[in-house]
Formats: sequence, C-alpha cells, structure tokens
Amino acid sequence: MNKLLAKARYAVFIPALASILGALLLMFQGSVAMIVAIIDVVTEGTKLKLTIVDVLTAVDAILLGTVLLVIGYGLYELFIDEDLQVPLWLQVQDLDDLKSKLIGVVVAIISVIFVGIFVDSDRAADVISYGVGAGAILTGLAFFAFATRKDPSERNKRVRGGTPAP
Repeated sequence: MNKLLAKARYAVFIPALASILGALLLMFQGSVAMIVAIIDVVTEGTKLKLTIVDVLTAVDAILLGTVLLVIGYGLYELFIDEDLQVPLWLQVQDLDDLKSKLIGVVVAIISVIFVGIFVDSDRAADVISYGVGAGAILTGLAFFAFATRKDPSERNKRVRGGTPAP
C-alpha cells in the first residue's frame, strides 16, 4: 500500500504538463497580439489609448502564461523531480515557495488589468469599482501571505523532502 501511495504522486505529471502547455499557448498568443499591435501602429497609426489597451492585453496573456509556467514547474518539482534544472528564482522547495511566487505574479496581473481599465476611455466609469476590487484582492493576498508565512529560521533547518538537517 505504501508503494502504491508513493507512486500516486506521479498523477501530478498530467496537470503539471497541462499547465506548462497552457503557459506556452498563452505566451505565444500574447506575443502574437503584441506583434499585431505593433504592426497596427506602424501601418494604420492606431491611437495611443487603443495601443495601450492592446499592449496591456498582450502583456496580461503573457503574465498569465507565466503563472501557469510557475504552477507547472512548481508541481513537477514538488512531486516528481526536485532536481529539475530551473533558474534559482523558479526553484520551489515547498508549497510556501510556490504560494509566494504565485502571489507575486497574480499581483502583477491585477496591476496590468487595472491599468488597462484605467486607460480605456470606454470603461472610465468602471475604474473606481475595479480599483476597489483590485485593492480588496491585493489586501487579501497580502494578509494571506503574512498570516501563512513560515519563520525563516525554521526553513533553514529543513532540507528537501522534509527531513530535518543534522
């Protein structure tokens, strides 16, 4: 039974791979949208506000792709292979690492969405409601991160796999 339960962790491979593939898709689509916005400005002289909205929409897709990439790599690293070769900033030691990385990217996405709404003249009436909503979400995320954070001295005592260091 222990071996079966130990092998069950590999079930995370499918969602990790799906997250990475979704990330690549969103990053590709965001990049294409950015190129289209550039071409529109060069060929048609698109207005500045419309260009800002188009560029921020593309950046939003790219950032959301980044979130999915962090989730995919984090799940894979936590459950399948802790020695995955990723940059130091993307290494995930535990769920707290994954949580803090995700909160950081979500804050960036919320900021980009809010700026997009702020500059969109067709949605000017929505700015205050979106601002209050974004502020509430960011406050909730900050509170959650603060309330669930671990003592850094505790983290340094642990090594990968949850085994205490000698």
